[in-house]
Amino acid sequence: MTLARVAAAARSAAALPLVLGVAAIDVDDGLSVGVDDTVVLPVASAAKLLLLAEVARRLDTGVLSPRQPVAVAPEDIAFGTGLLHRLGRDGWTVEDLCWLTASVSDNTATNVLLGLVGPDATARLARALRIGELTVHDRIRDVRGPGEPPLFATGTARALAELVAHAARGTLVSPGASQRLLRWMRSGTDHGLAPALVAHDPYASCFPEPLPGGLLVANKTGTDRGVRADAGVFIGARRIAYAVVAHWDTALGHSTERAAVHAVREVGRALADCAGVPGGG
Repeated sequence: MTLARVAAAARSAAALPLVLGVAAIDVDDGLSVGVDDTVVLPVASAAKLLLLAEVARRLDTGVLSPRQPVAVAPEDIAFGTGLLHRLGRDGWTVEDLCWLTASVSDNTATNVLLGLVGPDATARLARALRIGELTVHDRIRDVRGPGEPPLFATGTARALAELVAHAARGTLVSPGASQRLLRWMRSGTDHGLAPALVAHDPYASCFPEPLPGGLLVANKTGTDRGVRADAGVFIGARRIAYAVVAHWDTALGHSTERAAVHAVREVGRALADCAGVPGGG
């Protein structure tokens, strides 16, 4: 199955009242396809991958320690996704917060990490990796005022897929930082977008090595009003890094939202077909 199948699945959504940005990269041979993959769109929490990549870089270089304690300030607390604001414990480490951010997209943990490294650092990393447009504009806020950035993050499907491809190749600054980011991604609990129609094992301990007879997935999703995003890697006979970003006008109602989710899932099915099953030809 060629990557052209992914592009065809993306183009099948052209008649829908939404923008669907799709990028897919064969990690090993470098071949790629894209449909509207350089269109800058809101990407919601999928951009947390860039923040986690910067933290992984600092952990790998020793600038930060995994067990370094980090205080959660009142202004860091954000509702929505996550568990930290519901838990009674006070003491957290840097890596605790990374696991929370990656696994349940914890908004409070994200804010603490962003305060630790600063948004300028994520911008520098994006430039250093030459992945294109992917920007964390602001912290997570329950309410955005008129003087604040209107969105948490924007970017392109191409930039998100390139970031994941770096991690899968081991070129995200270093092999150590790459492996750390992949392990965090592997803990993600939301497989309701690109992997939703795909038979895969979310718990196989062999990751990131291929699973005989099956597929593995590591990903990070993003959800907001009018936005569904998913970036990750399918590992089978081939390793396919991907990003799918859907954006639509919320005034169009729930039917458009359902259509967007269906379109993302159909692209995910095509991505999995391209990755294939080890030993399955």
